[in-house]
Amino acid sequence: MTALAPPRRRAGSPAKWVLLLPFVVMFALFFVAPIVYAIVQSLFATKSSGLGLGRPETTFVFFDNYARALSDPAFVESVGRLVLFAAIEVPLMVLTALGLALLLDSGKARFPRFFRVLYFAPYGVPGVIATLLWGFLYIPATSPVIQALGAIGIDANPLSSSGVLFAIANIALWGFAGYNMVILMAALDAIPSELYEAARVDGASTWSTTWHIKLPLVRPSIILVTVFTIIGTLQLFVEPLVLQPLTSAISSTYTPNLAAYNQAFAQGNPNLAAAMAVLVAVLGFVFSFGFLRLVNRKDSRAW
Repeated sequence: MTALAPPRRRAGSPAKWVLLLPFVVMFALFFVAPIVYAIVQSLFATKSSGLGLGRPETTFVFFDNYARALSDPAFVESVGRLVLFAAIEVPLMVLTALGLALLLDSGKARFPRFFRVLYFAPYGVPGVIATLLWGFLYIPATSPVIQALGAIGIDANPLSSSGVLFAIANIALWGFAGYNMVILMAALDAIPSELYEAARVDGASTWSTTWHIKLPLVRPSIILVTVFTIIGTLQLFVEPLVLQPLTSAISSTYTPNLAAYNQAFAQGNPNLAAAMAVLVAVLGFVFSFGFLRLVNRKDSRAW
């Protein structure tokens, strides 16, 4: 007697759609819908009628809000400042995370699990709390570090107009370097041990093993960390907002996100704020996919 073959499930079975439906609904509600709403809002303008006692009138202005944003010197300056911040933060973040990962992955590292948790711990601190903690260390009246430097004749003011950008970069580096390190360490742990054994048999040094085995094999994770850092850098908002009361070097338009926040909640112009937010999103898209295309082009040339 031949065994009956199990019935084949049709290709159009609704089971897969039942499994995909929660993700599709959440993705549409919390990702696609806010983007579409912001784009729609950026194409309109709300104007008060008469003495402001009547009902506001909403009119379609097409790209006028984008033109206003790009013609605003303060907003353009904030975009340039954000690009400068990204040029500082992205390579610093990637190199720090990669250095920590390689250090803990080396055979000479002592207590690697302890230090892995120690380096990752700042990521668990909320951004507002982390900025407040560092803010106390940046103020001369409450900072033992600055007071100690002042005692030996070194005048340091991290919240000055020339140093506040680096102070913000330090907070972001402290908070996210450990998170990126964990991503890179997971990639290093996935490298087969046979490759290391073969390298030792061939007499490869530690530096040669790192350069010719570790770095090429974790390259996709390095690219991923770089893209995450680019996107996170363009979302800079919490740190300057919390530090703003502590220094006059941070204005209400210090970053594009702060400028959009100011327009939406202080100036009462959510349509212009939506246009600014869309411009920042486009900037993030251009930087991220531009970097990926550059990397892919180099890979194709290598082949």
